[in-house]
Amino acid sequence: MQNFNNGCPALVLNADFRPLNYFPLSLWSWQDSVKAVFLNRVNVISEYEQVIRSPNWRINLPSVISLKQYVYLSRKPAFTRFNVFLRDKFTCQYCNKVFTSKDLTFDHLLPRSRGGKTEWNNVVAACSNCNIKKGNKLLKDAGMEIVRKPEEPSNYELQKIGQAFPPSHLHESWIDFLYWDSELEAE
Repeated sequence: MQNFNNGCPALVLNADFRPLNYFPLSLWSWQDSVKAVFLNRVNVISEYEQVIRSPNWRINLPSVISLKQYVYLSRKPAFTRFNVFLRDKFTCQYCNKVFTSKDLTFDHLLPRSRGGKTEWNNVVAACSNCNIKKGNKLLKDAGMEIVRKPEEPSNYELQKIGQAFPPSHLHESWIDFLYWDSELEAE
């Protein structure tokens, strides 16, 4: 088989034609999408121009696929560092500046050394400078304020926030299935 260097991922839609995830966008490698086609687990909605061949068959690589079986998403999102950053819109909750995920850390409002737990309501995204400044203190003792009180988000809220962060590469065949805020063309 040809090597496309992961250049032809397929957008994966649930059976209701909505992406499984917006951020990170639900994408499968071309190898996984072709395998799913042959196992009859997906419907091909759109294809790339790139073709793979064997002596007995030929197939255009899928660019958009939908699952044949609806996948129910958990109502509660996983408590992960990335989801905390996403909930907080990649914004330090102390200085209100936006950072990349690699330039963020998370901070406990009530420090762990004072009995604080690592949970949605006690953890916020923070830049390194603010995290060091706050240290092991309470907000009032550090002379700091928080931008927004942390709460446990729903999957729906995280998906909605993720829509505001489209990936750097979008294939034209994906656009009709993604609902980023973009200006529509007038007819």
